[in-house]
Amino acid sequence: MSNLDPSFTVGSQLIYGLRAARKMSKKAAQDRVRALLERVGIIDADRVMKLYPHEISGGMAQRVLICGAIASDPDIIVADEPTTALDVTVQAEVLELLRELSLERGLAMVLVTHNLGVIADLCQTVSVMKDGEIVERGSVEQILGAPENAYTKELLASSRTVELMEVAE
Repeated sequence: MSNLDPSFTVGSQLIYGLRAARKMSKKAAQDRVRALLERVGIIDADRVMKLYPHEISGGMAQRVLICGAIASDPDIIVADEPTTALDVTVQAEVLELLRELSLERGLAMVLVTHNLGVIADLCQTVSVMKDGEIVERGSVEQILGAPENAYTKELLASSRTVELMEVAE
């Protein structure tokens, strides 16, 4: 939610961003934003465009942000913690949407996340960072299955401990 300005409607923010990136009329930008909102799974895009960020759910906000990210047809997007604070069902929907958009548009994505499930589900290559430095890089299978770096091993072990604790509860 913090990426959406509470002072402006969802539609005005998306249209402004699109027009800043691509020279087009306001009407053309409105039409494109409406179509993209529908593409990312927002029903009644015209109504949602008139809402303020506090009037939409977390899952809808994530879809709005994805719409904004792809509106200008980039070759690559950076998604920082794209599923944080979303319930498991909405997380799965957002991940599937990102996967579909990547395939449809030939879009590369850099995902920044602590969620190893997201990495296993969506990524092909992983870079593990510690203190701002990449300490290990490889395929998802290599990093999650046979990490070489001590920090990566600790990270995976702590994650598995948390998963086991959640299962036990």
